[in-house]
Amino acid sequence: MTTEATGVTTSPLIDLSADPFDLFNAWMTDAEASEPNDANAMTVATVSPEGRPDARIVLLKGADRNGFSFFTNLESRKGHELAATPAAALLFHWKSLRRQIRIEGPVFPVSKEEADTYFASRRRMSQLGAIASRQSSPLPDRTIFELRLKQAEAKYAGKQVPRPENWSGFRVRPDRFEFWQDRPYRLHDRAIWVTRGKNAWDVTRLYP
Repeated sequence: MTTEATGVTTSPLIDLSADPFDLFNAWMTDAEASEPNDANAMTVATVSPEGRPDARIVLLKGADRNGFSFFTNLESRKGHELAATPAAALLFHWKSLRRQIRIEGPVFPVSKEEADTYFASRRRMSQLGAIASRQSSPLPDRTIFELRLKQAEAKYAGKQVPRPENWSGFRVRPDRFEFWQDRPYRLHDRAIWVTRGKNAWDVTRLYP
């Protein structure tokens, strides 16, 4: 479409009548077709007990109306922070599409069954790495980690690799979505969905 004010051809405005989960799925499908790597990469922001923000990129491993899930070592920094303050913000940025989605909400642990199922689907070396790694702990020498990995390989040679007790997942249950679409001259389109009950949302378009 072409705006009267600028005469510039732009993408359609964000559909405020859309369900936010359906809109997320549509944008993710577009990203999977256009992003060169890891369309499911997302920034996960947490907060320390002292109120210090912390963020890192992880991979989204599940998305439905129950929430957005990812997996990690529970002894990692994010694991400790989520245990202390079970809330998080997620950010998806797809440069190829000039789009981003921000999601906020409380965090819940996934079930042991979900963690087991996902762990079993991982490549064997990733499974062994989860056992060998003391994620986020100081590593005086890389060879120590490599030795631990070899020891894990030897221990489970010819056997199924079990999920470590300190390796599981979290699910962010959204209570707020923000969809952002780039437009020329930084006249971007932004809209938020804020929950007001099960499957009910207040929707507002924002100034760029």
